[in-house]
Amino acid sequence: MELTKLEKKRQGILKEIQDLGDMRSGSISVRYQQCGKRPCICHSPGHPGHGPIYSFSTLVDGKTKISNFKLGPELDKLRKDIENYRNFKKLSQELIETNNKICDLRPIPQVENANELEELKKNLQRHFLKKYKKKLRR
Repeated sequence: MELTKLEKKRQGILKEIQDLGDMRSGSISVRYQQCGKRPCICHSPGHPGHGPIYSFSTLVDGKTKISNFKLGPELDKLRKDIENYRNFKKLSQELIETNNKICDLRPIPQVENANELEELKKNLQRHFLKKYKKKLRR
């Protein structure tokens, strides 16, 4: 694919991401549960239990947080927010793949001056040596 076409594609993806709106990571599950009251019908064989209960689970600081929602506009907004997040993840992956192709096609600048080339090499060596020394200290 041509470089200009890829750049236009990248702009289109960025525009789509910008237009997504509100988003949340997590998932909604539907569950039924039995209550603690023994004479309740939910304890009879074949009864699914009380519900449906709509639970939203998400990861916050490494811990799962669960919230329950009732049918209605709040649950509908939550569903749309989660769908927007899924679209964001898909578009982000597409953006990364497109950027990788752009980077592969973009020409590498040529350094004609020998002094500039040597300076560039020294700077690169210093840059990567710093990272390597940090790794060795761990």
